[in-house]
Formats: sequence, C-alpha cells, structure tokens
Amino acid sequence: MGNALNNATNICDSTQRKLTSQPFMPDSSIRADGRSANQLRPLRFQNHIAPHATGSTLIEWGNTRVICGVTIEETIPRWMKEQGVKGGWITAEYSMLPYSTLQRKQRDSAKGKIDGRSQEIQRLIGRSMRAAINLEKIGQRTIWVDCDVLQADGGTRTAAITGAFVALSLAVKKLLNDKKLTENPMLNPVAAVSVGIVGNQPLLDLCYTEDVAATVDMNLVMNSAGEFIELQGTGEEATFTESQLADLLALGKSGIRELLAAQEKAIASA
Repeated sequence: MGNALNNATNICDSTQRKLTSQPFMPDSSIRADGRSANQLRPLRFQNHIAPHATGSTLIEWGNTRVICGVTIEETIPRWMKEQGVKGGWITAEYSMLPYSTLQRKQRDSAKGKIDGRSQEIQRLIGRSMRAAINLEKIGQRTIWVDCDVLQADGGTRTAAITGAFVALSLAVKKLLNDKKLTENPMLNPVAAVSVGIVGNQPLLDLCYTEDVAATVDMNLVMNSAGEFIELQGTGEEATFTESQLADLLALGKSGIRELLAAQEKAIASA
C-alpha cells in the first residue's frame, strides 16, 4: 500500500498544478457562523467508526455528520454476468436517519419506497465512486458504499461523497493488505463541495440556512486531475450570469483543493 499512498500524495501534489483556475476572491464579509465567503466549515474524519465494515469513516463537516461504510460482496450483479462485463461494480445507498433533522424524518422503509431525493443522491455517490476506481482491477466483486446521515446542516450529499472516498480508500487498503487484490485499483481522488449565491454574494460550502436562502445553488464533484464528475447547478427562482458561474466554479475548485488535502491526511493516518 506504500506505493498507493505515494501515488495518492503525488496526485494531490499535482492538484495544485491541474486545478489551474485562480480562486475567486469575494469580499471579506463574515457569515453568520463566522466564516469568510471562501472558507470551508471545520472538517474532521474519524476512521474505522464501523468495525464490521471493510472501510469506514465518520465525516464531521460543520454540523453535518455522515457515517460512510464500505462492505464487499464476492459477487457481481446479474446484469454484469449476463452481459459479460469484466471486473466488478460499486453501488451506493444513502439515508437520513430520523433524528438527523430538527423534525423527525420518516424512514424510507416506513413509506415502502425510497424518496426521490435519496435515490438521486445515492446514484450520485455511486457514480462518483466509480470514477475513482478501476473497476476491472477489483475483480468479480461488488463494493457497497453506505452513507447514513446522523446530523444534517446542509451539504449532506457533498459530505457523503467526500467521506465515501476516504472509506473506499481504507477498504481498498485492507483488500491489498489481505492479498485479495494484487494491484492498487484507485484512480484520482474525488471530493465534492457546494457553492451558491446568497444575497448577491458567492459563498463556498453552504450550511442549511444559507442553502435555504440561496438564489443559486450548485454542487461540484471533481477529482484531483481537475476533471468534473458531476456539476449540479440551478437558479432558485432566479437566473445567473456566465460571470457569476465562473466565480462559483473558482470558489468550488479552491474548496476541492482543501478537501483533497484533508482526505489525503485522513487516509495516510489510518
């Protein structure tokens, strides 16, 4: 795994060169929680939070907390077998626990179906993790990524993706140490962050109250090569200009750089 960690370090070092857009410098006004406009909320990873998972972490991002756990099944989906697709698969599930919000959130199991938002987010997590790994190199396995929101204060999907990459990296590290994999399948590290316009001010990493008040809301999922995996942006009863879009992208890229560095430290210290 030493080579893998060295590769990760090299990738993150090269991020400074590849994410070349100059960070947008908004005015220095202070937000309700004391942050500047281009400042992330405090971020912490607690690894191995779920002992029975192959890899796991609790990501604490401001007041948002998400447990990300990875488990391995030594089989692949039937559609892969029927179509003769080589390699393995990664899929994700996402849920918000009933006590994660101010008012109790009903479990999907009680409703008999997954709500549209949860389904959208878990598909996004799955796509993001599949972009981070060479599926052919993991063999005939299914990697399950489960993200459970303990506390929600905005940015649960970006926290789930950012934490899921750490949990996935820890799981791969264990598979390599156990000799179940012969070569490291990890590609470029992946992270996600939100940006938005609140009161005509571009902001990085929106908390819940900012997200509710945003006239433009956007989520970026990127890798350390500076490539986009997903870009979700919309005007909330508003429009936005190309110049504002450029400002948001620059803010988001600066946040992604910080997140990649934090992920690297969390993986290296595990």
